[in-house]
Amino acid sequence: MEKNQHELFEYARKRVKQKKRVYLHFILFFVSSVFLFIINKILKIDETDDWYLWAITAWGFIFVLHFIKVFVTESFINKTWEREQIEKLVARQERRIDQLEKKLQKENSAL
Repeated sequence: MEKNQHELFEYARKRVKQKKRVYLHFILFFVSSVFLFIINKILKIDETDDWYLWAITAWGFIFVLHFIKVFVTESFINKTWEREQIEKLVARQERRIDQLEKKLQKENSAL
């Protein structure tokens, strides 16, 4: 397998693993939410407060952040974006080095 193909394969494998973890996180969130509801309402543990809603809300917020990271952020800021940013920075550094070399040559020729 070529290096480029291997890189694409590894990136695809990483993305599949990320998506799999989001799905597992959702399943765990759903099952745990039902479990927390049962503990609070059916088993009547601290029944006067609806504490399970706070726990579910906090966990739901964390799940939404996880979902956004995997499906929104990662789809825009991926390997292609990363490569383009690196190329831009390298080009900027090369321009700066050229400017400094020209400046140094001018100073040396003036002496």
